[in-house]
Amino acid sequence: MSQIYRASDARGDADFGWLKSKHTFSFGSYFDPNYIGFGALRVINEDRVAPSAGFPTHPHENMEIISYVVSGGLEHKDSIGTGSVIRPGELHRMTAGTGVRHSEYNASDTDPVHFLQIWIVPEQDGLAPSYDQKAFPIGERQNALRLIGSRDGREGSLVIHQDLDLYGSLLSADRGLAFDIRPGRKVWLQVVKGALSVNGQQLGAGDGLGLLEQGAVSLTAQEDSEFLLFDLAA
Repeated sequence: MSQIYRASDARGDADFGWLKSKHTFSFGSYFDPNYIGFGALRVINEDRVAPSAGFPTHPHENMEIISYVVSGGLEHKDSIGTGSVIRPGELHRMTAGTGVRHSEYNASDTDPVHFLQIWIVPEQDGLAPSYDQKAFPIGERQNALRLIGSRDGREGSLVIHQDLDLYGSLLSADRGLAFDIRPGRKVWLQVVKGALSVNGQQLGAGDGLGLLEQGAVSLTAQEDSEFLLFDLAA
């Protein structure tokens, strides 16, 4: 059984001038009872922020917040003195835990930044706030499923406080990959760029696909493509 949410459908849409955002799941003023989330995966917002603009300091708690930059640079600052610029090929995790305040701004005065903001419900409340950021070179993700996030940080992945494996891939045109959904698991696949065939279903940039049954998943790129695959507890 599968569940497709296409970018061309009525995704949540926010336009504040400096920010243009598409919400895969219910977020802010956008609510769709059929798309509250997918297991522990609660938010995937595709954000485009104008030069020199961004989100002023605001609070979070009890959430794992992942930033995945597609193009440009995203500057992060927080209430415990951590700051960095996140670039394409890097993954940034903020564990909000007992509470933290942070800001996110476009690091450029001339170019927009395009990124995915991903929220994951942690396996427990009240964690100590923490941050981590890692780079995953193109060569490690090219035509491969590179583990970039996991509960135990294995294979050099970023630690995420949830029973979740997050893979990143850059798949060349006409190349294919396979993934096996284990018993008791389910998968969400988010296309960042390009076009994929997933078990014969056609997906384009911005499309998401939830797969709920165990078994083999076959992925083929119709053109050079970039995607994220979330392996979650069912």
